[in-house]
Amino acid sequence: MLDFFKGKNIFITGNTGFKGSWLSHILKAHGANVYGYALKPSIESNYNILDVGNGIHQTIDDIRNIDSLSTAIEKAEPEIVFHLAAQAIVKDSYDDPHKTFETNVMGSVNILQSIRSSKTIRSLVFITSDKCYENKEWVWGYRENDQLGGKDPYSASKAAAELIFSSYLKSFYEKKTDLNIASTRAGNVIGGGDFAPDRLVPDCIRSIKNKTNVILRNPYSTRPWQHVLEPLSGYLLLSKKLYENEISYEGSWNFGPNSSEIGSVDTVAKSILSNFQDTYVKHEIVENAVYEAGLLQLNCDKAHSLLGWRPKWGLEQTIKETALWYKTYLEDKDINKFTMDQINRYFES
Repeated sequence: MLDFFKGKNIFITGNTGFKGSWLSHILKAHGANVYGYALKPSIESNYNILDVGNGIHQTIDDIRNIDSLSTAIEKAEPEIVFHLAAQAIVKDSYDDPHKTFETNVMGSVNILQSIRSSKTIRSLVFITSDKCYENKEWVWGYRENDQLGGKDPYSASKAAAELIFSSYLKSFYEKKTDLNIASTRAGNVIGGGDFAPDRLVPDCIRSIKNKTNVILRNPYSTRPWQHVLEPLSGYLLLSKKLYENEISYEGSWNFGPNSSEIGSVDTVAKSILSNFQDTYVKHEIVENAVYEAGLLQLNCDKAHSLLGWRPKWGLEQTIKETALWYKTYLEDKDINKFTMDQINRYFES
């Protein structure tokens, strides 16, 4: 499948972030002409560690700047667009809800508006989040046609982004025969190279480096954990189907693990730490803590049956592959070689 992207112009928003940098790295390694549009990466980031910027065309700017975004797209003349730029931290959405809504809502408007006049784009994959659903703490997974919503500002902003996507699809894109678009909702993504604050695996790695205990505030919350390569493989496959002018692939898609592979925050943290020494998990009850859902999972039957996509790595292997990436990095071994070996093992399996 990856050979399909060789020589194609690919535009990726948010490509200095965790998922975006992995996607850029994969496409660059397989001969695509990658054009990135994103904020400046932090010093310790997957983007810098893997030297993703070397060999791609990078614009450092904000998704809220529609003039800059439109200009970058016009210059790139992309054939495929992946939209990943977002404010993606739940806690940050409480600290600065205005910026969260401005980035995730108006950023969505900006990308959908900017591509309308393009004569080269054939395919858009618009990435939101599994948290776009109105979470009713169901024990079964949410389907693509379930109710959207969100109690916290982050979830609400992602639900709003989905509504904006649907509006643009029905108002401006349904009758276009040369451009197909789809939105995607992925589960909780983990993997090497994530150093963001207030995320479980990066918090574990910081505790390992600092020789401190990991503090868990919602230890028994369950999430649809999956390795970063899982949803990326879904995005890539979907973009190919859309590019090939198969309009039946427009709409929304879930990409998540099998229902048997969900796990608690406590389970994942302890499993990550078991690969290292002298760091332990400690539970801490925080009074007046911000709300986060306790139970969340996705139903991915649509992607299984219509797209032919299925997850390859279960929770145990996902955690193992994630821990091995960080061990390789912390031990100052060849992280670029390890990363490419991991990518090749996943796509060849």
